[in-house]
Parts: sequence; structure tokens; C-alpha cells
Amino acid sequence: MFNNKVTGASSGIGAAAALLFAKEGANVAIVARNLAKLTDIGKKIEATGKKPLIIQADISIEEEAETVIPKTIDNFGKLDVLVNNAGIISQGSIMDGKIVEAYDEVMKTNVRAVIHLTSLAAPYLAKTKGNIVNVSSAAAFRPSKLPTSAPYYVSKAALDHFSRCAALELATEGIRVNTVNPGPVDNDFITNNGGDNSRKSERKKMMENYTALGFLSTNEEIGDVILFLASDKAKSVTGSSYVTDSGILLKY
Repeated sequence: MFNNKVTGASSGIGAAAALLFAKEGANVAIVARNLAKLTDIGKKIEATGKKPLIIQADISIEEEAETVIPKTIDNFGKLDVLVNNAGIISQGSIMDGKIVEAYDEVMKTNVRAVIHLTSLAAPYLAKTKGNIVNVSSAAAFRPSKLPTSAPYYVSKAALDHFSRCAALELATEGIRVNTVNPGPVDNDFITNNGGDNSRKSERKKMMENYTALGFLSTNEEIGDVILFLASDKAKSVTGSSYVTDSGILLKY
């Protein structure tokens, strides 16, 4: 049995991963800003026979992020896996003059919070020879064709490279660090970040056409990859980026 913590666990990939970990017998701490959604996911985890630790926190706020690891250790006594899934989108381009504002907002959650939580978790992961899985994006590998999305793309490229740097540093402590890089996933990520819900089916069809396979990934599929990387089946894997994008990088 192992203990893990999943940020951004109130919906989408994070919720699916937390549930999969619980089904495998893990003790799970789930972290997000939305308490109502966390509670809902918590009930689903309880149905597996595991009682999750629910932590309401905005990890982009330093004081709140600093409560997450101590609460996990106090409740479970150790930490084996850290899954950094929380992420946001903020729009801004060079020419519209909003890129700096969007960059600052995105980097605070998508990169800085990950670095912060990694530094807080590392001493405990060293004790268990645990590992970290960071949820990045296929966007890390190419520039955005939509200028206003550049800050998000930059943040994911930065997250990948931080993960490689962390993997090299923490290897001496027996800690592995990897990323999962999804392409488009059939979930509410866009609408959760302020997108127009009325255009959801239109966006889905458009994204399906961009992929080589013609369909989107599911939350559970990405969760399975996270679970694999966190397990002993991947004990020799570190500093790697696992792309699960239905072939979008081949076409788009």
C-alpha cells in the first residue's frame, strides 16, 4: 500500500487519477480549490473502501500550498507519490498587450506551485524512495497557432524542463520524476477555465479532427499512465515525458 497526493483533483484527470489510485489500494489526499467538487470525488473514493484526505487549497497561494504536505503527513504518516495535476489557462498575446499578465497568472499555478510543492515534498519522498508525476501537455512540444495561448504553452514547456532538472537532482535521493503530456482530453478543462460551455461539442469535434486517430483521450486513460509511472513497473523511468495525444503532434 502506498500514500499519494493529487493536486487539481476535483475534476478531470486529477479526479480520475485519484480514484484509480484508491482502487489500487492507495491512501489518497486530494487537493483543489473547489470544496464541493472535492467532496463529490471523495464520496466516489470512499466507495472503493478508502477514506481520502480532502484538502481545500489554492496551491498558487504560497501560504495555502505550505499546508498541504504537513496535513498529508499528519494524516497518513508518509508520502510515496506526488501528482502535480493542477493547471490553468490564461489568454494573452504579444500584440494585444496582455501577454505579461497572462504569463504571470499561468506560471504561478502551472510552474511555480509545482516547484514549491516539489521542494516541500522531496524530504518525505526521499524517505520512501517515492516519485513525482507532473501532468504537462503535448503543448510543451510545439508553439501555439493561437497567439493568445502562448503563455499556457510556455508554462508546459517550462514544466517539462523543470521535471527533467528535478529528476537529475533527486535521482541521488532515489526519487523519480516524470511527466504525462496529454493532447486533447474529453473533459471540462476549457469550460472550467472560463470557456464557452455552449461550444463544447463544437470544440470537441474540431479537436478530434486535429488528431491522427480521430478521437480524444479520456481522463481514465491519462490516469492509467500516471498510475503506471507512479508504480514499480516504471522503476527505471525518470526524466521522461509520456505523450498520450491521439497523434495530435503528428498532424496539428
